[in-house]
Amino acid sequence: MKFLATLGIVAGLSLAAVAPGLAQDGEAADRLNIETNKGSIVVQLRPDLAPKHVEQIKTLAGEGAYDNVVFHRVIDGFMAQTGDVEFGKKGADTSGAGMGGSDKPDLEAEFSEDETFDRGTVGMARSQDPNSANSQFFIMLADGDFLDGQYTIVGDVVEGMDVVDQIKKGDARQNGSVEDPDVMTKVTVGGSEG
Repeated sequence: MKFLATLGIVAGLSLAAVAPGLAQDGEAADRLNIETNKGSIVVQLRPDLAPKHVEQIKTLAGEGAYDNVVFHRVIDGFMAQTGDVEFGKKGADTSGAGMGGSDKPDLEAEFSEDETFDRGTVGMARSQDPNSANSQFFIMLADGDFLDGQYTIVGDVVEGMDVVDQIKKGDARQNGSVEDPDVMTKVTVGGSEG
C-alpha cells in the first residue's frame, strides 16, 4: 500500500510557506507547475536533496502521467496527498487511489538530515518500506517535523499555497479519504520565472 502513515495530526498552521535555502532565479527547469480545479500551484523541486525522486517526478510529469490525478487523501491541519497515476485518475474508479504507483521502479529513500517538513514542504508518500516511494507525493498543510528523516523531501511550494489550502479535505475518521476529490488537471515542468 502506498500511503503516508498518519503519525499524528498537526494542530497549528505556520505562516511560512517557503522553506529557507530554496533555489532562486534560474531554477525554472526544476519547477513543477500544477494546475488544479482550484487554481495553480508551483513547487520548486529540490534535486540537491533527492535527485532520483525529483527526476522520477519530472519524467512522470513530462509523460503527462500526473494529468487528471486526484488528491485522494487530504487531512485538515496535516497534508494533501496525490500522485497515484495508476488508480487515481479522475473519471475512472478511484476507490483504489493511494494503493498504486507508476510503471517506473520504486525508489531508494533519499532522507534529508538537515531539512524539516514545514508548511508547504512536498514529500514522497510511501508504504511501511522506506524504499517504496514511486509516484505519490504530499504537500504539507502545516508543520510536521515528526516526519523528518522518515520521508523524502522533494520540494517546496513557492506559489499557490492559498490554492493548496482550498483543496477539499477528507474524512479524518477514514484516514483523510476524500469523496469527489479535487484534481490536478495538468502538471508540467519548467517555465519562466515570474
